[in-house]
Amino acid sequence: MDAVRRGLVQAADPVVVKVGTNVLADASGLLDRRRIESLAAQLLRLRAGGRRVVLVTSGAIGAGIGRLGLSGRPTDLSQLQACAAVGQTALMQMYQDALAPHGILAAQVLLTAGDFDHRVRYLNVRNTLRTLFEYSCLPIINENDTVSTAEIKFGDNDQLAAMTANLLLAPLLILLTNVDGLFTADPQLDTTAILQTTVERIDAAVSDLAGATKSGLGTGGMKSKLKAARIATSAGTAVIMANGAVDGILDRLFASEPVGTLFLPKVDAVSARKRWLGFTARPRGELMLDAGAVIAVRLQGKSLLPVGVTKVIGDFSKGDVLVMNDADGREVARGITNYGAVDAEKIAGVKTDRIAAVLGKLPYVELIHRDHLVVTTPGALDLVP
Repeated sequence: MDAVRRGLVQAADPVVVKVGTNVLADASGLLDRRRIESLAAQLLRLRAGGRRVVLVTSGAIGAGIGRLGLSGRPTDLSQLQACAAVGQTALMQMYQDALAPHGILAAQVLLTAGDFDHRVRYLNVRNTLRTLFEYSCLPIINENDTVSTAEIKFGDNDQLAAMTANLLLAPLLILLTNVDGLFTADPQLDTTAILQTTVERIDAAVSDLAGATKSGLGTGGMKSKLKAARIATSAGTAVIMANGAVDGILDRLFASEPVGTLFLPKVDAVSARKRWLGFTARPRGELMLDAGAVIAVRLQGKSLLPVGVTKVIGDFSKGDVLVMNDADGREVARGITNYGAVDAEKIAGVKTDRIAAVLGKLPYVELIHRDHLVVTTPGALDLVP
């Protein structure tokens, strides 16, 4: 596996690096300037080797907690947003101070989940990042926590980093956290826990290794990181999870040292559009399929016809992304619907030659056309809750 790791890291360009709150801040929430300077220096060395680099950073809320003198992470949404507003400026200023002596500009990019759902906005983000590469800036991405709502409550920057890797077709995503990688058990509770240096596939057994531990300042945990790794590797991106508090960790990773946990990607990389459709855009509804439709979509490369749909779930519109599940609720595929929820319910289970009679028109034969459909493997995105 050493040769595999070496090949992956040496060829990786662009590279997405995500750093967690607990790597950047101490227990009180104050940013650790030394760690930020060390991280910036390592990122600059990656760039000096000819790589394009994007940093996805947490820390704004944690920094705000420290600056406001709070004893811990608030639970009230408005307080979280206030912490983000106060902390974001401090966070970016430290990055810029670390980069300025080297003549590099930090480019702040604040995003919400909606920027990834909307295809045009998604492409605009990608074009902006590519232009920042041309200007030799270091794009630094964070969630726009000051205006986001569901993202603060349910999301985290692990998912944002995976989506960014998909956006850029990055061959490598690095998740820097406050643990050395994925262990066979929680190393804080079990001294016999063994570090997994390489994970070939994130299956149920691997998912079971994720403990329920969570940091005091951050929002993510091992489950979140495994889910992010699953999203990225399913689309063809390799993922390395490593301890960002270790001095020179990026230097060591790109020297091909066996540190952290390497999650191998699927052999066949997914196209840019299918990465967005299958692994980035948030679904707005679900369709339950009968056995024949599952075979047609998953194995025979066919479109989804209304006759194969047994149940329609959710309130969605034409053009939204939907999840297609089998009879047991396991995910089969995702695709863009030709029909809104109201009409989809009317024609569910209806044969093609009866659609016009039911709707009074026949705008589309397919509920989801094959050109707008991606097979995602049953349960591929749901193994890690």
